[in-house]
Order: sequence, then C-alpha cells, then structure tokens
Amino acid sequence: MGQLVRSFAFQSLMLAAIAAVLAHYTGSEHIYVVAGLTLVVKGLVIPRFLIYSMDRLKVRREIEPLVGIPASLLISGGLVIVAYYITEPLISSAETVTRNCLAVSLAVVLIGLFMMISRRKAMTQMVGLLMMENGLFLGIISTTYGMPLIVEIGIFFDVLMAVLIMGIFAYRINQTFETLDTTFMRRLRG
Repeated sequence: MGQLVRSFAFQSLMLAAIAAVLAHYTGSEHIYVVAGLTLVVKGLVIPRFLIYSMDRLKVRREIEPLVGIPASLLISGGLVIVAYYITEPLISSAETVTRNCLAVSLAVVLIGLFMMISRRKAMTQMVGLLMMENGLFLGIISTTYGMPLIVEIGIFFDVLMAVLIMGIFAYRINQTFETLDTTFMRRLRG
C-alpha cells in the first residue's frame, strides 16, 4: 500500500512538472501557481495524509484483489491502447507540446476507474479516485492551457477536503467492520 501512495505522489509530481512546462510554453503565470499547488497539495500533503491514515488504520497490504497483478497489468495496458485509439482523431490536429496529453489523461482516468473496481480495500479505492482526478486535471490543463486561477484553487480545495472526508470514512469503516475490505459492505445491500 505504501508503494501505491508513493506512485500517486510521483504521478502528482510529474503532473506538476507538465503544468510547469505548459506554463513556460504558454507564458501564463497563473499556471505556475497551479503547478506549485499541484506539487504541494497532491505531491506532498495528500500522500502524507494517506500514509498517516494507513499507519493509524494499520493497513499493510491489499488482501486478495479481485483481479491479480499480472492480469491487472495486462488490462491496464489494454486501457492505454483503448485510450489512444479513442483520442486518435482528436490528437492528430493537436499542438506538439500537448499532442499525447489527452490520450494519457484518458488512460489515467480509465486505469484509476479500473483500480477502484478491481480492489477491495477502501484506501486503494481512494487512491484510484485520486488517480482519476489527476487524469482529469491533466486533460484540462493540456487542452485548455489552464482555467481561471480562482477555479483552480477551488478544485484543489475540493480535492483536499474530499481526501480528508474519505480518510474519516475509512476510519469509520475500519471501526465498524474492523477491516477496510469493502466486500463486507456489499453484503449490506438488499
């Protein structure tokens, strides 16, 4: 689980680097602010909170995922191919700097969705949701070259609050069911 959070932090750091390159390319100073916020909030604060939550909840590793690791890698590779196939008509006319960003963005969203579906632990599903948000952010920043700064700050605040709320829910799930395995909650359906 710690490796998953470190991977998310690395993904967020790369997202901040892409935002900084786009800011340099477009000359938009507010995108530098967005790159800095991405670095601080998604690259440092959220991963530290996730690791703190996992330590507090004593989460060590994923228990028997619904789809094994080799099959997950193959499915994720297939999702990347699907993302490139879907976005090919759109990216053929894109500028050189952001040519493949839309395809990568869609691939990250699809892989995050797959991770949410194929994993049982609430913390892993939370990281999948955050990965989806990173993919959406990459798509927005690469196709529109940024939104107004107040909108970007609002999105960062929303993501930070969502992570805090999800952490509280994970804590309550662990207190109630003595595990973070979401299959126990599926049995509650009528």
